[in-house]
Amino acid sequence: MALFESYERREKQILAKLAEYGINSIEEAAEITKAAGLDVYHQVENIQPICFENAKWAYTVGAAIAIKKNCRNAADAAAAIGEGLQSFCIPGSVADRRKVGLGHGNLGKMLLEEDTECFAFLAGHESFAAAEGAIGIAEKANKVRKKPLRVILNGLGKDAAKIISRINGFTFVETEYDYHTGELKEVERICYSKDKDSARAKVNCYGANDVQEGVAIMWKENVDVSITGNSTNPTRFQHPVAGTYKKERLEAGKKYFSVASGGGTGRTLHPDNMAAGPASYGMTDTLGRMHSDAQFAGSSSVPAHVEMMGLIGAGNNPMVGMTVAVAVAVEEAAKAGKF
Repeated sequence: MALFESYERREKQILAKLAEYGINSIEEAAEITKAAGLDVYHQVENIQPICFENAKWAYTVGAAIAIKKNCRNAADAAAAIGEGLQSFCIPGSVADRRKVGLGHGNLGKMLLEEDTECFAFLAGHESFAAAEGAIGIAEKANKVRKKPLRVILNGLGKDAAKIISRINGFTFVETEYDYHTGELKEVERICYSKDKDSARAKVNCYGANDVQEGVAIMWKENVDVSITGNSTNPTRFQHPVAGTYKKERLEAGKKYFSVASGGGTGRTLHPDNMAAGPASYGMTDTLGRMHSDAQFAGSSSVPAHVEMMGLIGAGNNPMVGMTVAVAVAVEEAAKAGKF
């Protein structure tokens, strides 16, 4: 029986990857995770409830690989989970060619390592998908890090940022940018969580009026890793912010790792050659290629579009949270002597 979407197009490479670790079937992978006290299926589902079945199974396979590799810390577990995600990529797809599964694993690893200080979801507008990813990271990453990872949302629209903050219990930070001096002032800070010390309360959510203010927010928080989406306003906010900030960081001799989520087809803002089929990547994808150190494929939020790119049915932003959450669960199981 097919366990998940496009099972027959994925089974061969999944089983080949599992065989490398002495695992005979996908079902056996699930049993390995359950024996370690993990409930990967529901953990993934809770981060993005609309994700596809294949996403839940992909992380189950990834967690089983991490256990078989005897990963004792979350950073190593995240990289191993990436192997599982990569095995779910349909051969010849955009996700397969870009090694997006491994990329997600390595991004999760980076966020769990101590030298990453601040991670930003850089969106065209503040979105629920960015919030889902932020929650997954905020509630799990600092369970295993010595130095807490700071997580922020940075997108167009102060009203949108305030709404997302209220719904999710984040801290809304309202700023004002002085175009004459280049100075960013903090006008107001409102914590929408009842518990001011909670993981959600520590997520700062910003709304910007334009690219200049967006870049200033990145500097204010000293962001060193970010992921951009491909939402409604890609040409006038998130890609220009990432590209401009990267230029300034390099000039200042500071590190910055930029991940471009989205793209893979001419989904938004088609160029003139949209009739070219696979050759037509669209303007949003092209912009991501110009600033990114790693490029994913498919929507930052919509599971179906990531599935179309050949990976799994989960938004790229929630997937960042899934990787971190499952990797931390593997470390906790190791510490408890479950494997």
